[in-house]
Amino acid sequence: MTTCDEIETNNRPSVLSKIATVLLFVAVQGIAIAIVGFAALFLSFEPVWSAQSLPVTLVKPADARSGSLLLKTDDGYADATRLGIDVDLTVSGPTVRARVTQIFRNPTSTWVEATYVYPLPAGAAVDTLKMVIGERVIVGDIKERQQARVVYEQARQNGQKAALTEQERENIFTNSLANIGPNETVLVQIEYQEPVAQSGNEFSLRVPMVVGSRYNPAPLVQSVDFRADGAGWGATKSDPVPDRDRITPPVLDPKQNLPVNPIAITVRLQAGFPLGEVKSHHHPIKMESPDSATRVIKLADGVEPADRDFELTWKPATEAAPSVGLFREHVGDADYLLAFVTPPTVGEAERTPLPREVIFVIDNSGSMGGTSIVQAKASLIYALGRLQPTDRFNVIRFDHTMDVLFLAAVPADAGHIGSATSFVTALQAAGGTEMVPAMRTALTDSAGSDANTVRQVVFLTDGEIGNEQQLFETITALRGRSRVFMVGIGSAPNTFLMTRAAELGRGAFTHIGSIDQVEERMRGLFAKLENPAVTGLSAKFSDSRADITPAVIPDIYRDEPLVLAARLDKLAGSVEIKGRIGDRPWVVTLPLANAAEGKGLSKLWARRKISDAEVARTTRQASPEDADNTILKLALEHQLVTRLTSLVAVDKTPSRPDGEPLKLAELPLNLPAGWDFAKAFGEQRRLPSQPTERRADAGDERPQLAAMKRQLPMVTPQPATVMLPRTATDAELKMIAGIILLALSLFLAVFNRRQLFAR
Repeated sequence: MTTCDEIETNNRPSVLSKIATVLLFVAVQGIAIAIVGFAALFLSFEPVWSAQSLPVTLVKPADARSGSLLLKTDDGYADATRLGIDVDLTVSGPTVRARVTQIFRNPTSTWVEATYVYPLPAGAAVDTLKMVIGERVIVGDIKERQQARVVYEQARQNGQKAALTEQERENIFTNSLANIGPNETVLVQIEYQEPVAQSGNEFSLRVPMVVGSRYNPAPLVQSVDFRADGAGWGATKSDPVPDRDRITPPVLDPKQNLPVNPIAITVRLQAGFPLGEVKSHHHPIKMESPDSATRVIKLADGVEPADRDFELTWKPATEAAPSVGLFREHVGDADYLLAFVTPPTVGEAERTPLPREVIFVIDNSGSMGGTSIVQAKASLIYALGRLQPTDRFNVIRFDHTMDVLFLAAVPADAGHIGSATSFVTALQAAGGTEMVPAMRTALTDSAGSDANTVRQVVFLTDGEIGNEQQLFETITALRGRSRVFMVGIGSAPNTFLMTRAAELGRGAFTHIGSIDQVEERMRGLFAKLENPAVTGLSAKFSDSRADITPAVIPDIYRDEPLVLAARLDKLAGSVEIKGRIGDRPWVVTLPLANAAEGKGLSKLWARRKISDAEVARTTRQASPEDADNTILKLALEHQLVTRLTSLVAVDKTPSRPDGEPLKLAELPLNLPAGWDFAKAFGEQRRLPSQPTERRADAGDERPQLAAMKRQLPMVTPQPATVMLPRTATDAELKMIAGIILLALSLFLAVFNRRQLFAR
């Protein structure tokens, strides 16, 4: 009989063998797991997509924005690096010569075609395009717009380097560059001429830095019977902004991105008289004073982001500015003249103000969000407080809808002004910008031609619409006895719309760029509203045949100069200027022999003649064909970019090899300072972050290109990463975890199997 001790002794080797086998298995599995985990540390398991490695931004070429560079890809348009902008301004008495240099680099390994959009002053005479691409210099020539486009497209297809500059509006231009090689640097230089602005004893210049996003009304759909048999109906579109794709820029959200597009500015101010206060209103500056009439101004920090207009003003050292200026330039077989004359002001006791009807219009659309609506409301409340007991008024507010406060103009008593103040204070910025219906309502004059009342429309807006022509036509058709005074609000208003609307409305334009300027600028506006205009103006040359611009001299207001440009067959005799200040006659005679030498006056005369032709076209004083012929002739003669002419440059030597594809991409623009992105574009619009930017400090011509590259200060205003859904997986960790779990499951399966057999 076998005892229990014997059984235990006989089974012990078997149990020990099983335990050893299990331990060996565990050891082998542990070693295998360790080897796999260790190897995983050295292997790269790239996720298919990660929010941290953002895809290239794809946009449309039509969505180009101010100073943006587009690089075309097979899938659309992707972003390219922009190095910086340098603006050099030389003020010589009454004129400004500007040179805007932009430096781009193609960072890709492919050949590219580049397109970018940039703003310039509305009255700028653009006459020069210079470009350096790699080792080649390209200089532009003026041609008719369609012809220039054909030349450019042919060069593009042939692999030749080419450049094309086109005007979209009088203050918006587009450049196209073809066949830029891999890692090539592009230097683009635009030059223009413009007159110095004057108001009272203050002179000024403005450089636009950013194209604000435009509101474009939707196309109107009209039902028509278009079939030959009349059996069916169709639809056709009437688009108030046919070129909307060329003027609608996307914009970076400042909450998601740091500022981009750094810009350096240098102003060489040679006023022609001893200078007093020189002031930059929106940018800190540093200044040198070589002599009493000269200043050299630069940005205090070297560069600033291009998100607001640069405005510089200067005053003479004496209390009163020169009231007369006369300048001449001889070009070809003609003499060109530029005259500034500021009429005297009428004293308080000498004027007899008439009762006024003032219609205030305030824009509370989305683009006015942020500080702009604050400035607009403060300006309008100030204006309400300036009304006299004899005045009547009304208030209109608009976005994509419109409200009129009172059924008709009401007396400016305490009760009505209080109601209007409460109405204005409660306004919030939101919605679209349907400006034409508001202007139409403001110009509707129920009183008709009341000779005993002055009717004035004060229109406060940033002017960011694409259908400017519709607004101009509305003013022309309905202005009657009304006078339109435009108040531009914000850091980057549409000055082309403002100045042209004021010109057609026989009024004036005032810009308010910050809350600090509200009282000063509105006080200046009311000096114009409350004082008689200088009317019935005419100019007559005694001994010369003169082609004068403006052709019809407009009325001018207090502290405004009369600015005349003329082309003369000879510089002899004098010019006599006549008009009426209120009910008093005024006359001044200027001897032409006293004219000082000026620069670029022929360009300014031609630019103003072109503007006259555009106005005549709008007001139907000239047929479209006649106006276009005038514009084309002037532009080709004086080498100016216009609606009908473009600068084009082609390098004769093909540079892109046959068979190499041509691609294209873009950089976004800063949101104009003070704008509210959500109010202007809605909460959902977001753009991916952009490449690192570097800034250009100086330079212009090709021999200086190498020096410019060396002098570029390195900065990294790198946009923040846009917060996108984090849909990527931690692939490496999950693969390791999966292997471990698989090994453990295999171990448990083997162990359970052995336990089963052991029973």
